[in-house]
Amino acid sequence: MTKPAVVDDDPELGARVRAELGGSGPLRTLEGGRSGLTYRVTDAAGNDHVVKAVPPGRRAVGRNDVLRQSHVLSALAAAGAGPGVPLPAVTARSEAEPAWFAMECAAGTAAEPVLEEQPLPPGVARERMVAAARVLGDLHAVPLAGVESGLRSAGGEVPEPLGPADELARWTQTMHAVPEELRSGSEALLSALRAAVPVAVDPVLVHGDFRLGNLLCVGAEPTALVDWEIWSLGDPRVDLGWFGVFTDGALFPGVGRVVAELPSEAELLAVYGNPEPPDHAWFRALGRMKMAAIMGHNLKRHREGVHHDPVQEQLPATIDALIASGRSILEGGPR
Repeated sequence: MTKPAVVDDDPELGARVRAELGGSGPLRTLEGGRSGLTYRVTDAAGNDHVVKAVPPGRRAVGRNDVLRQSHVLSALAAAGAGPGVPLPAVTARSEAEPAWFAMECAAGTAAEPVLEEQPLPPGVARERMVAAARVLGDLHAVPLAGVESGLRSAGGEVPEPLGPADELARWTQTMHAVPEELRSGSEALLSALRAAVPVAVDPVLVHGDFRLGNLLCVGAEPTALVDWEIWSLGDPRVDLGWFGVFTDGALFPGVGRVVAELPSEAELLAVYGNPEPPDHAWFRALGRMKMAAIMGHNLKRHREGVHHDPVQEQLPATIDALIASGRSILEGGPR
């Protein structure tokens, strides 16, 4: 009897992946992946792998530079990040175009409490966020020399550390790509940020998008920190300011909800291990500006037909709220 042919969502990539991992299972698209193309495949031993690949015809830059993501995962493993920083192990890597890598498929699910339509069970959202603060503290404690050595061993490059001014310039560029009518008040916020750029502290490995939506958990136990497309070496307060944005559902009117049980930013800082980071208000405001810039850019892409997603039309109120919150923080206000 003839064995049925394997039907892959990408036949060429599927054949390449199976040549490395073995097995005969199909390569299936994994919904929810936003960096490059994301798939799932099973190897000969029955183990599931997540595969990230550069889209055919695209350059391996930005979120499509999947090998850069694999390099940092390998580097952290080599640097001895330990169980406090749960990571999926890289299981295969190919530099041939279009490049791809595979990693183990970790158990669990990720959910962003303030943005989920279906709430997590009572208490779980709070427990996950407290656990995430510990993970972030452990991530920032990984010796940078070990990370740099691991990057070189994995075939990656060691980037120059980014200071607060570099981060501000990076996201200012994104904000300026958004039409002015979608970012009212942003220039005043950017001006206030430029006027008070803090002195950098010693650099660490910065995830860049650290939040519960990128931390797989089983119950309240973290199992894997994923989505490393914008990692950098830089100021740890960048991650702290960004993480804090997702404690307040009021910053997402129309698209999010207030979750009363979530810990405050101050509580998370205590768990993280640095209750009073210098100039924390500036990084809180930077995180809000960054979120507003990203949302504005996504809305622009939708309206230009680059990526059709009608949900983006709900974002203007949130963009306004984030910009207003950032300005209030820099002026000494509560949010």
